[in-house]
Amino acid sequence: MHVVMFGDQHAESLGGAQVSMRLQRRFLEKTGHTVTIVAPAMHGPRARGAAADRSYVDLPSIPITVDREYSMSWPGRRTDRWLDAALAGRPPVDVVHIQGDFWGAFIGVRYAERHGIPIVHTMHNRLDVGIEATTPFPKTVLRVLNAWQRRALGRGVGESERGHDGWAYLRRFGARAAAITAPSTHFARRLEANGVVPGAGASSAAGVVDVIWNGIDDDVLDEVLAMAPAERASGLPRFVWLGRMSPEKRLMPFLEALAASGIEAEVEVIGGGGQLRTARRLVEKLQPRAAVIFAGRMPYAQTLRRIAAADAVVQTSIGFETQGMTIFEAASLGTPSVVSDPDLAAELGEGFWAVGDGATPDPSVAALADALRVAASDISAGTPRVPDPTIRERFRQSSRTAAMVEVYARVTA
Repeated sequence: MHVVMFGDQHAESLGGAQVSMRLQRRFLEKTGHTVTIVAPAMHGPRARGAAADRSYVDLPSIPITVDREYSMSWPGRRTDRWLDAALAGRPPVDVVHIQGDFWGAFIGVRYAERHGIPIVHTMHNRLDVGIEATTPFPKTVLRVLNAWQRRALGRGVGESERGHDGWAYLRRFGARAAAITAPSTHFARRLEANGVVPGAGASSAAGVVDVIWNGIDDDVLDEVLAMAPAERASGLPRFVWLGRMSPEKRLMPFLEALAASGIEAEVEVIGGGGQLRTARRLVEKLQPRAAVIFAGRMPYAQTLRRIAAADAVVQTSIGFETQGMTIFEAASLGTPSVVSDPDLAAELGEGFWAVGDGATPDPSVAALADALRVAASDISAGTPRVPDPTIRERFRQSSRTAAMVEVYARVTA
């Protein structure tokens, strides 16, 4: 079948959703399906290489960040006409798979409804939590976003939804989808509890969101596992924190807890973002006993190798992640995690150190410091936590693609 994916950002730009889309495309193509990815054209230094890939349809766009990494395309009739012309020479489309929350989702819904194609919508984000964490006036932003959505999508299914919070916004998308997927059980149940369920000729049981994890590249996983040493290298406990350096990821509380814990350890911080300079200054000020290295952004395979070499991954965001890819990648590689979010801990099942009591979120620096002390002590004693061994096979992208193909078949039946 021919699957057309829509994203808010180009699949070659930085971001977890983009990594997931690239993996999904590759594994769908390996099983004989055709994939086209529609997203705003890139403007950064890597734009030329991305434009050469025939599987991408790069919409006219404008850059929206200083580094020109991210861009946006305006949903409307002009974009509709451009997109219809771009897809006219390709095979007939069987499924529209939306993996965005903003302009990419608007454009995808408009395309699907113009052509009578079923929609599978993967919900990647806790919109309410994300906007509250990243904007100064979240209620105003949500009102504007809801108004923009109603205007972009026009009258139709879901028009009776008059709310203006994050859940109302997601409900309008859900009402137009034949199936909704979520990357974790806890997020799927939260979507259902807030009425974000498939509505337009829903192919699943009433009110059900399909749980399909984002996966890890089978080939890269096997390569990294083959290179991993059979035994732990001697030395101090080695921790890795990785992700985007923005407030919702809670890098600053981690660095404060690291200093408060007093542990001797080697800590590698992987990633970049707006808080990098602040993080460096905080380490200089607090002078933790642990040695902290800011490693910057790394390619996917290299990041996985760093996770495999670590004794533990530290996950610090609370209520924001819908899956928490890093701790699943770690578990697949046999590396346990220090987990701040009880929802993510429950998804892992075992093989982690919980922050606080493990049942309720504890954002305090003291609780995280305690968890780091326990983890460092266990690692030094040779008794670390052991991840659930079944995660490795369940997290492979090949198995995730097989599950998604079942959803595609259901909505097209």
